[in-house]
Amino acid sequence: MSAHNLPGTVWYEANPAQKGLWVLDQVEQLRVTNLIPAVVEFKGPIDHGLMVSAVQRVLERHPALRSRFRLDIQHRRVEYRTDGEPGEVGFIDAKAEGWAAEELNRLVDVLCWTPFDLGSEPPVRAEVIRVDPATTLFVLTVHHIVCDGWSRSLLMAEISTVYRALADGSEPVLSAPPHPSEVITMIRADELDERLPDAAERLRGAPIEVKLPFRRDTDDTSLAGDTMAVQFDEDLTKALLTAAGEEGCTPFMTVVALLAGTLARTGDQRDFLFAFGWPGRGDPAIADAIGMFMNTVMIRVTLDDTTTWRELLRNARIGAMEAFIDGDVPLDAVTAAVRPERDVIWPPLSTVLVNMAEVPGDMEIAPGVVGRLQPLPSLHMKYDLGLFVRLNEESGRERLELSVDYTKALYDRDAVSDFLADLRRYALALSHSLEETVTDPSAAEVDLSTPEARTELVRSLWKEVLNNDDVTDDVSFFDVGGDSLLLIVLVERLTQATGRVVKTMDLFRAGTVRGHAELLAAPAADAASGSAGSARDRLLGAARAGGQD
Repeated sequence: MSAHNLPGTVWYEANPAQKGLWVLDQVEQLRVTNLIPAVVEFKGPIDHGLMVSAVQRVLERHPALRSRFRLDIQHRRVEYRTDGEPGEVGFIDAKAEGWAAEELNRLVDVLCWTPFDLGSEPPVRAEVIRVDPATTLFVLTVHHIVCDGWSRSLLMAEISTVYRALADGSEPVLSAPPHPSEVITMIRADELDERLPDAAERLRGAPIEVKLPFRRDTDDTSLAGDTMAVQFDEDLTKALLTAAGEEGCTPFMTVVALLAGTLARTGDQRDFLFAFGWPGRGDPAIADAIGMFMNTVMIRVTLDDTTTWRELLRNARIGAMEAFIDGDVPLDAVTAAVRPERDVIWPPLSTVLVNMAEVPGDMEIAPGVVGRLQPLPSLHMKYDLGLFVRLNEESGRERLELSVDYTKALYDRDAVSDFLADLRRYALALSHSLEETVTDPSAAEVDLSTPEARTELVRSLWKEVLNNDDVTDDVSFFDVGGDSLLLIVLVERLTQATGRVVKTMDLFRAGTVRGHAELLAAPAADAASGSAGSARDRLLGAARAGGQD
């Protein structure tokens, strides 16, 4: 007898987000985009048997992770049961078994990106890999239909808790996990008729396409992705968040405004829809629930040719607040109401995602033994472009980090780097010129297109920083009054003026006005990729830049 029809099996109706993900999983090309993988590296002594036991316990105890899905044709609904066998946790001693580094890399890629059979397999897999006596990899891959970003962080923290308890010879103290059917984060069907008209009206008439000025025409439908990042320095971060705070904007709202303003200033679009993943965790009672409870909502931001940066911040704040209010209205219902003629499965209303970065914390399983998230072996895109926002406070001072995931078939890496430079350039405008018109064509733009323009810019900044008008193009910075502190000031002024991150050592080596101007002629990709805010971001960018087709 089929496991789908065992006597006594209880089938639960999938929530709207799960229904959408189940549909996407039926499209072969999109299956891989529904996976949430994580690769964690531990340095130090680990009891591998204990690690396997800890992970196994966690996977067994959460009903969502034992789910199996089916389509009930008679009632035309997607259903799931939670009495399936849990995912198995594997262990590989790569050194003892003779795994070469290249083979191990391929294994990690397979573990991360092999789709699940949602009808017959547990929607989660885990592998503990002993690389060498001092290094262990932990690979965890979960299907998005049973896990959101919030849940992944909870899972990894719980595995650490269980490991530490078992290592101490005690039983871990954990709260009983709720069944996913008990967690309600979206409105009931009887409320939908009342709420849907307002949610749909807010979006009606907005263009689905976000015109990205660096998108290229292509018939390539590959979903392979890449990533780049930029970090704003402490002063720019402070100025930007202070200016936005005057209008009550959070860092997320601020970046939404910055994105809309940058696209409006570099193109002709004035009405934008951006997708955003609403976590659905407003109720503290479900803050620790493991499952797929998020909803995708749409933030609408509009402006015209008279809108100032201050007004754009207000518009972004209002758009975000309206989206948050509608966070419990299912996306599929909104899409059907706004665009009933939509002829693609995904994305439904926007090709661009803006989200706060969901980065799980370190996994501390023993004193001095900490697992840190590693670069993924590859990236697969569901949206054409994703902009992720993180406020880094590791240094004791806030630095805003923006990372862009993009579809390689659609966007050239150098063009994405220029886009990041534009975001930084207009962040300066937003933070220092709130009353300036966003799209004012008379606003001064830095011209880096010719050697003469680059040289003139550098020469003018030397004069400003050195307070010396007697500057020639081939004299050393230090021979005309410069010192190490003034060189750092020059670095900051060049970065502010061009939107590119300029390295102090590069300026030191180049030495002259002409040499510095030549640095600005280099592709902006070098500057942007080197500006990734954290060690993980730099590793991630380097790995993806070097190993993908």
